[in-house]
This record gives sequence, C-alpha cells and structure tokens, in this order.
Amino acid sequence: MPRGRKPYSIVRKRIIDILFLLGKAYGYEVYKIYNHVFPKVSQRLIYYHLRKGAALGEIKINKITKESGNFSWGDSAEKIYYEIGENANPRINLCVKKYLKKIGRL
Repeated sequence: MPRGRKPYSIVRKRIIDILFLLGKAYGYEVYKIYNHVFPKVSQRLIYYHLRKGAALGEIKINKITKESGNFSWGDSAEKIYYEIGENANPRINLCVKKYLKKIGRL
C-alpha cells in the first residue's frame, strides 16, 4: 500500500467547486466560505489542499499581491489568489451557490 494521503479528497473537490463559482479567491476567503457551507475544517487543511491542488494542476495561482495595513503580525500581508486549473473537474454545488447569492457574491 502506498504511503501518504490518497490523491482524491472531498475537501479539495469542494474547494474547486467554490473556486468555480467565484472565479478567483484567496485562501482565507475560501476557508470562510467552506466553513459556512460544509462541516468545519481547519484553516491549515484548506491551505494544504490549495497547495496540493496546485501541484496536481487542479488549482492554479492567479496572482500574488502584497497588501499593506495594520495587521497583528505586521504592516503587510501577502494574498495568493487561486482559480481552477486545467485538470479540475468542477461542478455547480447548489449549497455553495445558495450561500454565495445570500452574501451577494454571485
């Protein structure tokens, strides 16, 4: 039996569905939407699957921006915007679509 995590993940599939409806989003935004719609997961898991999806070609990095402000960790933050990649197989998740309409993102 091979070591490590299996290549398919329901969490990554749901992240792809969120990105499909949004077009592009940064990691914390995906985390907030995911936890409102689906069972709660850690922020670390969301970022893991964003990186893993990028390595598999299911998710790709759209752009990286530096935003300045008064944050608890300093005066700037780096936001990595993600979008679906060419290996993704997105579908329209009705729960995500309903939530995005409710918050005015669609």
